[in-house]
Amino acid sequence: MSSRVKSPVILLGAGGHAKVVAEVLFIAKREILGFLDSVVEKGEVLFGVVCLGTDKEIQNYSRDEIQLVNGVGYLPGEQSRQKLAERMRKSGYSFERVIHPTAVLAKDIELGEGLQIMAGAIIQPGAQIGKDTIINTKASVDHDCKIGSSCHIAPGATLSGGVHLGDNVHIGTGASIIQNIRIGDGVDVAAGAIVYQDIPADSKVRQKCEYVMDKKIVRGGPKH
Repeated sequence: MSSRVKSPVILLGAGGHAKVVAEVLFIAKREILGFLDSVVEKGEVLFGVVCLGTDKEIQNYSRDEIQLVNGVGYLPGEQSRQKLAERMRKSGYSFERVIHPTAVLAKDIELGEGLQIMAGAIIQPGAQIGKDTIINTKASVDHDCKIGSSCHIAPGATLSGGVHLGDNVHIGTGASIIQNIRIGDGVDVAAGAIVYQDIPADSKVRQKCEYVMDKKIVRGGPKH
């Protein structure tokens, strides 16, 4: 997490991902003013953080004095996390990066605003990661990978060197992407899948590198 930014933070959301993110903030000794959520009652305390009310309460806090942390989890094909971030940015608020102290980060990398890197993740030299992307627990991003905005690299997933992901891509738990593969916007890669060919936008990849496009299953294997 950036050592240059010490503003208090407000957490958005109250689910499982918010709980994990709050723990990273506690470890970093960041001041958490509270969280915003549309379901939890104002004043209720969850995972050591008080609910400040719904998203509308953000107007009570100066955009110059706080930063936001997105605690809404990522679900493939579900846009609530991205839409919330866009709405808050349009109101002038910015998002803090959250990086667990056990994550291993090379020096020669580029990290976008609001990015989150969880415990045990590895980011190798030359990697570029866009805003609002989650690199989850023990995920590995190898050299020269380029990851777009609002992606989710789930726990234990592996991106080999030179992989390029578009925006809003989900790489499922334990999935492996072979080196130099290109994956388009909006792709959903299943848990445990091994991807060894380029995948077009808006496809769903199953465990044997099948992808679904226009309701037709296309099977692919290594090209010789």
